[in-house]
Amino acid sequence: MTSDPIAWEQIEALLHRVQKPARYVGGEYNAVHKPWESVATRVCLAFPDVYELGMSNFALTIFYDLLNAQSDVLAERTYLPAPDMMALMREAGLPLYTLESYRPVAAFDILAISVAYEQLFTNALTLLDMAGLPIRSAAREDRHPLVVGGGHGAFNPEPISDFFEVFVIGEAEEALPALVAAWQASRALPREDRLHALLPIEGLYVPRFYRPRYTAAGALAALEPTDPAAPPTLGKRLLPTLPPTPVRQLVPNVDTTHNRAVVEIQRGCTRGCRFCQAGIITRPIRERPVAEIVQAAADIVDATGYTEVALLSLSSADYSDIRLLLEQLTAQFAGQHVSISLPSLRIDSFSVELADMLSQGRRSGFTFAPEAGADALRYRINKAISTESLLQVAEDVFTRGWRTLKLYFMLGLPGENDDDIAAIIDLAQQVRGMGRRIGGRKTEVHVSVNTFVPKPHTVFQWEALASADLVERRQMMLREKLRGRGLALSWNRYDITRLEALLARGDRRLNAVVERAWQLGARFDAWDEWRNPLAWEQAFDEAHDASFASAEAMLDFYLYRPRPTDEVLPWEHLQSGVEKRFLQRDYQRSQAGELLADCREGCHACGILQNYPGLWTDEWACPGGK
Repeated sequence: MTSDPIAWEQIEALLHRVQKPARYVGGEYNAVHKPWESVATRVCLAFPDVYELGMSNFALTIFYDLLNAQSDVLAERTYLPAPDMMALMREAGLPLYTLESYRPVAAFDILAISVAYEQLFTNALTLLDMAGLPIRSAAREDRHPLVVGGGHGAFNPEPISDFFEVFVIGEAEEALPALVAAWQASRALPREDRLHALLPIEGLYVPRFYRPRYTAAGALAALEPTDPAAPPTLGKRLLPTLPPTPVRQLVPNVDTTHNRAVVEIQRGCTRGCRFCQAGIITRPIRERPVAEIVQAAADIVDATGYTEVALLSLSSADYSDIRLLLEQLTAQFAGQHVSISLPSLRIDSFSVELADMLSQGRRSGFTFAPEAGADALRYRINKAISTESLLQVAEDVFTRGWRTLKLYFMLGLPGENDDDIAAIIDLAQQVRGMGRRIGGRKTEVHVSVNTFVPKPHTVFQWEALASADLVERRQMMLREKLRGRGLALSWNRYDITRLEALLARGDRRLNAVVERAWQLGARFDAWDEWRNPLAWEQAFDEAHDASFASAEAMLDFYLYRPRPTDEVLPWEHLQSGVEKRFLQRDYQRSQAGELLADCREGCHACGILQNYPGLWTDEWACPGGK
């Protein structure tokens, strides 16, 4: 395919026929434009969903800044067009292009696609197809770009391993430049040899150099290297300190999901929630110094004109100097009409106090995630807050002037019973009653209930998914009781949960199902208005592996059976740094209803200290291991 840009007139001719045409024109403030011929390597960074979601992905912001800082590399962006633009591009014969130069994606040397979550898997295939690339990696030739995947979904990439040549496991700030350099240095070699040259790079997984072996019962026996250079297990790539925050952040053309400046104040979490994959795979916690955060925030506001700065973290209130940080940020932006937001707060009065410091009189809504209605079930998932404490926090919220409180729960948690559903109902009604006593009839309590998915690398990775009948019956219990003025209930559809769980927990035998579902029209699986559940149903029937007697047998195998803790799991060769034996011990604690303290209070020997010994210094250490 030619590397010449697509003529603007061809793109412009389509824009008056689509919604939100600004998604497709580029030219954002702070976008980087480098001469095509001035660099040795060209990277296309792709988020396989619409512009509004892709522009809100901070990882791509980091990589865009990082790669474009290299004089011999350029990085440009592409996102998946919405269905209206997608249809027009196909009709006009236009390939997917980047927003900086309008060059075809297929003309780049490397195509790096985010697989941040499982519902992006079929979108990734659509993106490859719109770029004019072979869907399966085995069919790609020397002239095609290297297709790289990364993100949290890459911690079990086996269900899409046939479509990507390489996955970045863990943090990509060092791994991606190393990959670019290696691909650049091996330019004269055949494609297979170039892939082989990537094997020594820490954090890079090349699936084609591994072969699965299954037991007679159909479980995975091993994923075996087929090349002596391929390590039998791969540890995630881990940075000892966070790199500088991107300052010249892109300012989008249309309103996006998170349209604000971002500073990542810390990475990792010490809370140890047993359902949380992000808390495991981002360990250990690493904090950015207060002075660095304040300076970065000031520089970003100057460079972008944003009037909101979000302090990014899995649990912002856990930042050790959070009060000092907020005081200094408030002083920094005094009189500038710049607001500070804390997107992730734990459930305690300190969080309410922090939010009150930042609200400046605005009281739009407050969000908590109790996850479960009863104390005993919260202890099983290691959420160390009692109902009594939660009600006290709710009282603090209403007393300080908030009139809308959002509560997030999960259905289908391990050990859950009908009494736990009744506890959600009782808690929501108590919170509403309290809010009305304090704030009057305008008080609203919004209850959101999602179905629990046992994710790879977590304490609950051996658990089964709750059945459709059970989940739908308990959703009905909630719908019958959580109604009336001041109460709102939302829940997710079970077929979406089932698909997420299947793709999160599957092995290589699912590649054929994913491809067939995509061929039948599955894409935008996270969107109610665009997803195609019938395509998945047909794909299960037509493409289930011959080792399963039926689609139902395949679903039962992957979803509805508890897995023995000694079973080889499809993601076990990709290691998070947290040892399997620690997860097994904590699984036993969960079954006994035992809490595990925040690891800032003491080391629980999860494995991070042992698996990354060379990274620890006096200035930087795992909080529990100091």
